[in-house]
Amino acid sequence: MKKIVSMAVLTALLAGCAGTTGTQDATKYGADNFSEETLITADGATLNDSYLLAPGPKYYIGNAYKVEDVQYIPAEDMSYNQTGMAGIIPNELNGTKTSNGEIFNSDQMLATSKTLPLPTIARVTNTENGQSVVVRINNRGPFVNTRVLDLSAAAAKKLGITSTAKVQVQVLPEQSMAVKSATIGEVQPAKQTEPVATTSGEYSVQLAAFYSEDSANDLATQMSKYGKTVVSNEGGLYKVRIVDLDAAAARSTIDALRTSEGLAPGLLKSGRWINADSI
Repeated sequence: MKKIVSMAVLTALLAGCAGTTGTQDATKYGADNFSEETLITADGATLNDSYLLAPGPKYYIGNAYKVEDVQYIPAEDMSYNQTGMAGIIPNELNGTKTSNGEIFNSDQMLATSKTLPLPTIARVTNTENGQSVVVRINNRGPFVNTRVLDLSAAAAKKLGITSTAKVQVQVLPEQSMAVKSATIGEVQPAKQTEPVATTSGEYSVQLAAFYSEDSANDLATQMSKYGKTVVSNEGGLYKVRIVDLDAAAARSTIDALRTSEGLAPGLLKSGRWINADSI
């Protein structure tokens, strides 16, 4: 069940946005189900903007990559404030998957970025007319060096952009962190093949350690059927652990991971490494 954002937050977030018609400028986009939610305002009017702050299928940063010999390094940057040219995402991409698994809808306030996390919430201002709009950045692109981002047709219309225009892009840190927390917090336990007892103890089973947070989160989602699974950042590594286990639960979890998943888990007791076969 996705979380619904309060009307107060949305009202403040969406204040001061306006626009006209848009055309498309073909470019390359990364592609990788997302449903829009509807809020009912106090006076009974329908508001279809709750998707802006809704949790996404995943929080995606990704690794450094190259397109036509140009390297891009994705990173979380809550102080991002950049001015550059913006174009319009082609309407023919309507209904395709974005890089973080959402479905692109040209009628929503959406945008692309070469490096910002997906999703990120940002304010885009047309420097030529002063109009601004709050967008949800949920796809990679545009892979055109002359443009800093591209906008959905609806967002371009709000800004009065019909082809390209100079814009200022400002990440909204509070809203972006809220979306990140909601997205990461939306991990649902996988269907359990066997009942898992609820335990609370001093043992933790470590499954793996990654340099990539995305890889760690993916494994945590897959292994959550074995118990309370967390990802912790220690020494630059993202460590996936099943925590709060008593001795019996730790022993059965280790055995199940070895036989059913082909893993070689480690064992900690009160935060200290011990032999996985000592219990």
